[in-house]
Amino acid sequence: MVTKVVMPKLSLTMKEGTVGKWYKKEGETVEKGEPIVEIISEKATYDLESPASGVLRKILVEEGVDAPLNAVLAIITAPDETLTEEQLAAETPQIVEPLEEKRVLASPAAKRLAKEHGIDLSLVKGSGPEGRISEEDVRKFIEEKRGLLPKIKEIIPLSGLKKTAAERVSTSFRTAPHSTVMMEVDVSKAKELHEKLEVSYTTILVGAAAKALKQHTIINSTLEDDRIKVFEDINIGVAVATENGLIVPVIHNADKKSLKEIHSILNELTEKARQGKLSKEELTGGTFTITNLGMYGVEFFTPIINPPEAAILGVGRITQKPVIVDGKIETKPFMILSLSYDHRIIDGAPAAQFLSKIKNFLENPELL
Repeated sequence: MVTKVVMPKLSLTMKEGTVGKWYKKEGETVEKGEPIVEIISEKATYDLESPASGVLRKILVEEGVDAPLNAVLAIITAPDETLTEEQLAAETPQIVEPLEEKRVLASPAAKRLAKEHGIDLSLVKGSGPEGRISEEDVRKFIEEKRGLLPKIKEIIPLSGLKKTAAERVSTSFRTAPHSTVMMEVDVSKAKELHEKLEVSYTTILVGAAAKALKQHTIINSTLEDDRIKVFEDINIGVAVATENGLIVPVIHNADKKSLKEIHSILNELTEKARQGKLSKEELTGGTFTITNLGMYGVEFFTPIINPPEAAILGVGRITQKPVIVDGKIETKPFMILSLSYDHRIIDGAPAAQFLSKIKNFLENPELL
């Protein structure tokens, strides 16, 4: 029996994925449920399991190649089963060839100038329609080679995680009108809780945000087909920096967990994110996101909403500031929180009320 290995849909916004690594070669035996191929998508890597036992008869999408959703990546058959050329042709997905493998499009003047200077046109980036190379493109290439323009040290392909990240932030900023409110928070008591329970500040922020979302439900929503859908579950994603880019693992039902539980789950997700071992469930279903740049010395910033969510909380570094207490000058630790929100769904007042609620929880953590 022929079984297809297809590109999975790992999130609502996913349109394509990249084949990272095949764990089996053609002709090798596979068991149902064992990892068969690495898929790069949604800012993380995901090991796709074999849908059946048998022989990996044919790999249709090679490593490093992008493929659309539901494209057939490979075919598994029974050990004694063969495939016909017609079957293979019918299942092979239409993959867009890399630019360098396409026929070079260039104007006659560009070709003439390139020939005069002995330039390979496949190395020139065209600025015209479908990458067509103009005479000016060739002149710029010549000037660059002569050192008149800055030399390129490295070219990083916009593919896999980086391509997904670029598409997501572009979509978010293009479709969702962003607005941001900021508040300064006294984290004296939160610092005491951090030291007493030995949990991270991010853990405390997740707990505070989860309880605030329970009271301000419009923040925990999405806009779909001119309808605002308010989520029942409170699933908080926490942005994690890795060598391959930003990944957002999700703490599901965060409002029903203690700070100790959140801390344990967060540590596990962070480690798995940096190892590229997050599961599909750990990457999907987020309803709100927290991103913390405080460890890099950033005081405040305006984060971009993680689609299809309605808001995201940015966290800055903790700084000591002088304050007057009972007529005396003291120093206390403060941090600035930034809430970016989709103005189609949330107005300024509800956003401010929600952020104020988080501030209240952080300044009175016994409420957590």
